[in-house]
Amino acid sequence: MADAPVAGLHARELRRDEARERLAMFGLSLPAIVLVVAVIMIPVGWLFWLSLFNDEGMLSLSNYTRMLESKSYTRIFLTTFNVSVLTTGICVLIGYPFAYCLSQLPKRWAAVGLYALLLPFWTSLLVRTYAWLVVLQRKGLVNQWGIELGLWEQPLKLVHNLNGTLVGMVHIMLPFLVLPLYGSMRAISFDYIKAASNLGASPTRAFWSVFFPLSLPGLFAGMVVVFVLCLGFFVTPAVLGGGRVVMVSMKIETLIDLFFNFGTASALGVVLLVLTLAVLFLAHRLLHLDRVLGGGRSP
Repeated sequence: MADAPVAGLHARELRRDEARERLAMFGLSLPAIVLVVAVIMIPVGWLFWLSLFNDEGMLSLSNYTRMLESKSYTRIFLTTFNVSVLTTGICVLIGYPFAYCLSQLPKRWAAVGLYALLLPFWTSLLVRTYAWLVVLQRKGLVNQWGIELGLWEQPLKLVHNLNGTLVGMVHIMLPFLVLPLYGSMRAISFDYIKAASNLGASPTRAFWSVFFPLSLPGLFAGMVVVFVLCLGFFVTPAVLGGGRVVMVSMKIETLIDLFFNFGTASALGVVLLVLTLAVLFLAHRLLHLDRVLGGGRSP
């Protein structure tokens, strides 16, 4: 019977220690919490507050109802998601073979390939975009060489349309897909491929049955990052699209710069934020992002 009060006292001491530890952890994380609130939560809340005022400065949902009623806003959102999906798909088609080749090379040569991949990051995004404009325009390098080699007679329309926008965005977003994919592939032990070969699998079957499934975490992580970043692109579609490819960010800039309409611009930003969060939520539910973003794990 004497052990019961001692056990209860010990349990209370453990609870107090746990409470002090949680309080200490909260104190350590408090500066980060304050920074997140000041930098993210307050601006987003202010954005949502501005979206609730109409042109006359009255509280109203007219900015949101206008987006539901106007087909132009629907086309803008469809264009934004269409460009994001196409950019992500092209990055996968180019990035997966490239990452696979890097993962099979010795680390020294793989590092050279990664340096070449990251080399464009040493220059400004605006500079890279205008460089593509110089290369792809009607009198640019591509059209001049194509005409001189007899590949085509008239200059091709490679800029101021969807084609130029995709070229520029893929060039910028490709590293964001290759880096997590390369890390996932490097984490795969080659012993599993050898085991599949010893069991009679051909190299092609060993790749699709063993290597490819193990690389999916890095692939999905890169796809989510590329797609979400593409949703908010502005400079590249504005320059290479020539006004023919209008994305949500460009419409927001037009509403503020030309019409000084912060209400509608804020509503567009809120809707885009909600759609982005919805995409992340669906990706988390379907792909289990908590495990996917951790990279490839061998079973």
